[in-house]
Amino acid sequence: MEQTGNGTSASDGTSGGTGDVSSGETSSSTSGGTSEGTEATGVVTLGGGCFWCTEAVFLDVRGVTAVEPGYAGGHVKNPTYEAVCAGDSGHAEVVQLRFDPAVISLWNILAIFFTIHDPTTLNRQGHDVGTQYRSVIFYHDEEQAATAHRFIRQLEEEKVFRDPIVTEVSPLAEYSTAEPYHHRYFEQHPSQGYCTMVVAPKLSKFRKVHAGLRRR
Repeated sequence: MEQTGNGTSASDGTSGGTGDVSSGETSSSTSGGTSEGTEATGVVTLGGGCFWCTEAVFLDVRGVTAVEPGYAGGHVKNPTYEAVCAGDSGHAEVVQLRFDPAVISLWNILAIFFTIHDPTTLNRQGHDVGTQYRSVIFYHDEEQAATAHRFIRQLEEEKVFRDPIVTEVSPLAEYSTAEPYHHRYFEQHPSQGYCTMVVAPKLSKFRKVHAGLRRR
């Protein structure tokens, strides 16, 4: 993808990756979720495997003002973590991000998102298997949907991944916040086994690939 002063490139490193996922727009570019200059905050909801991973990364992103782990896209209201993990509710584990579009665009958020998870494995991220771990962008308005489709189309055209992208792009439905003990999980449990083996490498990858988008 084309490079800007805000973006950096590096080998993707996911199982389906062959090239770069770099930020392709500056912070003043189309943000999605807001009309430029009319709203102070954008909101988007992303699922890319375990939300402990995505939360830890986006907490470190400049311009992201809030990160909330939760569940979305299922068929019941307010599911428990146990129901989601069992696959009974149809929800995906997600993070809902609030961001300042004057500082970071939705395009750059998607560049980070596609760097830290594998969008080519259906209902799976590494050893985490099930529909709750599906790759999904839950959009909040049609502008976000258009940006998401355009971003994925560019990845496909540039053959960034060897395998087909299976990321779902859907309107947000049945969202609820996760239980309190999931919030800032990596921050509270950095030495826990899953955190050291799975979360920490994703955070390190983000910091390497998108160093210019880190929180200062």
